[in-house]
Amino acid sequence: MQRLLKRLKSPSLKLATRPGSHRGYASAKRPANGPRPALDIKHIRQNPELYETTCKERLYTAQASHPAKIIALSEQLVQLQHSGRGLRERANLLRRVLANPATLTDDSTLEDLKALSREELHADARRIKEELAAIVQSETDAQRTLEELALQLPNLTSAETPRGAAPRVLRYINDRPLFDEEGRSSSSGSQHIWRSHVHIGAELGILDFASAATASGWGWYYLVGAAAQLEQALVQYALAVVTRRPGWTPVAPPSVVYAHVAAACGFQPRDQHGEQQVYALAQSAADAAAGAPARALTATSEIALAAMKAGATLDAAELPLKRVAVSRCYRAEAGARGASTRGLYRVHEFTKVEMVAWTRADAAAAAAVFDEMLAVQSEIVAALGLHARVLEMPAHDLGASAARKVDMEAWFPSRQEHSDGWGEVSSASICTDYQTRRLQTRARTGGHAAGGGAGGADVEFPWTLNGTALAVPRILAALLEVGWDEKAKTVAIPECLRPWMDGRDKIGPPTHRNKTSS
Repeated sequence: MQRLLKRLKSPSLKLATRPGSHRGYASAKRPANGPRPALDIKHIRQNPELYETTCKERLYTAQASHPAKIIALSEQLVQLQHSGRGLRERANLLRRVLANPATLTDDSTLEDLKALSREELHADARRIKEELAAIVQSETDAQRTLEELALQLPNLTSAETPRGAAPRVLRYINDRPLFDEEGRSSSSGSQHIWRSHVHIGAELGILDFASAATASGWGWYYLVGAAAQLEQALVQYALAVVTRRPGWTPVAPPSVVYAHVAAACGFQPRDQHGEQQVYALAQSAADAAAGAPARALTATSEIALAAMKAGATLDAAELPLKRVAVSRCYRAEAGARGASTRGLYRVHEFTKVEMVAWTRADAAAAAAVFDEMLAVQSEIVAALGLHARVLEMPAHDLGASAARKVDMEAWFPSRQEHSDGWGEVSSASICTDYQTRRLQTRARTGGHAAGGGAGGADVEFPWTLNGTALAVPRILAALLEVGWDEKAKTVAIPECLRPWMDGRDKIGPPTHRNKTSS
């Protein structure tokens, strides 16, 4: 028994932690009413090689050893439970003897106790009580560690996902402009000089990065005049495109959530340096001392939308359940500074229109909604006149929650030297039951399905999907660069946005703004 308890304290079965490190869901305290995760530990035990391979393919190298540790902990839990049962049986016998010594003469199974004095019986009872307490604590610690290890594993990867680091091009949207040797467009027979959106924004007086650097630091910005109006036009257009399709309900979500909710949705560090993905809100000393649950700013409204159904059981008739939200998004990991991330391309705060859906735990049902999300994204990008490519993203690029991810990359003239002009503007993911298991979202199936439930009801963990309808800064940057007219010093406004731009077809310099109205 002592050897077993000692093995449970082995460093190899403990989570590697250090001051300031982030462990996502495993370290995020839940409030009393917070949903407890319902992970499929049995599946991990039965398929350790699958989970280990998944971790390695997705560059979660620190987690690749977790399946083996989970198996070891599970085996030790079985041994602890067996030992605990034996000790409890012994304790029950001792209680019987101490309560009624005559039991010793009536029960032949108590022969080993006949030679003990009453003091020795009490001493044996105290010893067993102490050993049982140690076993219960060890069971609790082992179960907690096992759960923490399982929570850190990424989702299993879809068969559609390319392994390795290279994405697969699915298709292109709109034609790519042609260039001469000096980088001027020759697609329309006239030379066209390309500018960065940073230069264009300064020329037109509609982007102010200098003031934002003073007010907030690198990674923030001011949209001024026509740019601020263009942001609202993009939001309204994207909402209109989504809500024209049946079933999509708009939601205005909160921008602050419990930290464990953000982690449950997959927003947790993936490297060994504790890289912070979301902004954690500071707690008072009193709240921290009391162990109050931490809160964070949402990196995307996907987090708050997924949490709308935390702890809920959906009816089969509700599925697919589709929501679309406009929110401000906050990203701590804005990345390294450089020419390829200048201006609006990589920022800490931005406005985004996001789609989230729950479907049956069925690949065909999820695929139908996924295709709808991709159709929305394609329609928006095409109508804005942007050249883009649609990519099936590889395993190396997947976050914790996605089983499959498709990105759309628009062409930015200013990124020609960095990535052949391409830059991500939208993404769509199938997360299977990764989020719903962590948020305890269930669905009645109306038939026989795996998962079971209280009262014999047929329930399952539905699948979640999410997709960007429109992320404002990068789209706005692409529109400025692609629509720029060097000679006129104006930017063309796509026709689909003009109803929200006072009917104008161009954005011009401040002194000429009235002259550029359509």
